[in-house]
Amino acid sequence: MSFRGGGGLVLHGTVLSPATGKAAGNATGDATGDATGDGAGGAPEDGARPATGTAAAKTDARPGIVLVHGSGAGTPRAKLMTEAVEFARRGLSVLVYDKRSKDYSLTRRSYSTLADDALGAVATLRSQPGVDPAKVGIWGFSEGGWVAPIAASRSADIAFVVVVGANSQTPLRQQTWAVAAGLRKAGVSGPFVDRAERNLYRVIADGGLFPEPYYDPEPTIAALGRPVLAIWGVHDLLTPPKESPPGFVSALEKSGNRHYTIRFFAGADHAAHLTPDGGVTRLPELAPGYADLVGSWIGEVTAGRPPVAQTSGPAPVQDSLTVSVDPPAWWESVPMQVVALVLLVAGFAAYPVIALVRRLRGRSLPPVTRAARLVSAGGLTVVLGAFCYLFYVVMTGGKLAAPGPVLAGRPLIWLALQALSVACVIAAVLTGRAWRRARGSVPGGERVRLGLLLTGGLVFVPWAFYWGLLLP
Repeated sequence: MSFRGGGGLVLHGTVLSPATGKAAGNATGDATGDATGDGAGGAPEDGARPATGTAAAKTDARPGIVLVHGSGAGTPRAKLMTEAVEFARRGLSVLVYDKRSKDYSLTRRSYSTLADDALGAVATLRSQPGVDPAKVGIWGFSEGGWVAPIAASRSADIAFVVVVGANSQTPLRQQTWAVAAGLRKAGVSGPFVDRAERNLYRVIADGGLFPEPYYDPEPTIAALGRPVLAIWGVHDLLTPPKESPPGFVSALEKSGNRHYTIRFFAGADHAAHLTPDGGVTRLPELAPGYADLVGSWIGEVTAGRPPVAQTSGPAPVQDSLTVSVDPPAWWESVPMQVVALVLLVAGFAAYPVIALVRRLRGRSLPPVTRAARLVSAGGLTVVLGAFCYLFYVVMTGGKLAAPGPVLAGRPLIWLALQALSVACVIAAVLTGRAWRRARGSVPGGERVRLGLLLTGGLVFVPWAFYWGLLLP
């Protein structure tokens, strides 16, 4: 089946319904697709079978739920087919659709547009035969935990909200925590985690390369005004499972909405799937009781018996707390970072470039001090190496952080860059002293070369402190 989402984009999905038309909350029965759509991964799984739609029309009207994906461009509906089948077996009609790839990427996305996509899916499910339009809700996983509440806050047609692995904090705060937590789990500590990783994300966000960095979800949660079921696996490594639930509770309580259920599942990961290794590996199976809870909870809510302020399940595991990530000040903004980078590269690179030009012209001069060569070569290595390594770690961050060998809480590569940074500062001081002693005998061209080099050295000191390279 097809429907229109945000901006009129045509999206494709599948509706699964219980084959026997059982009521919500019943944990048995097969599921059948009473509407199928184009696109990869559209076929029902695990015993569910496509149907013509006539079976659903003959049953009593049942509740429905739309599933909203987590992050990722063009995620196929097959990614959520396990949840769709299990929820349909609990008596629900479930619409799962392929996520958009248009206007969505690593550096560009709009939660508002994604919410419009979800609203298009809700309208489509409400019009399906056998579905009670007054009993249709929305389910959001991970990033969908931001999107689903936005959609629900915009439409009175959404009867309830279910979120899994959702976050009540800003996306940038969540992301920096996830990568930092992964690094700490790999044995990393100190300024690389506490300063460098966080500052890199702030710069990325300031440069417009991190979408929706400071979106605050709590006002939207507070505006829901309908029953909310919020689920977390105790081994969630991508969303802080100790801090996110209180944010949901606080927002709902402030608005007077006490029809919420908070539930933690043992042995479960970010998606409430089983995990054998504390959240790193996701198994295909849902946590025991997860699908039953969704079915029974929706059954109670749509029968007019919403639960009141319930929290249950084992305590979640979160080894470190999140840290506020504020927008950078003017002096650490992207334009200033670019200026610093230009001065560093120009200052350090000018020294060997001028020497090469002189050699080609047959006018070589002995260096004022060999320490100048260390400032030039070492400074370039640190500046370029630090950014390359930081970006590598960020791209491989989160629960699968791969910083390489670690010594005394420092990745060996970063430790080497720190040692080279200290050596560069010492070499810059020695170069300045040598130039001062030989000032009268230094030709004008050499003074320019040394001036550029030491300018780079002066800029390097605060730059290296900012990125944690000169911190213990």
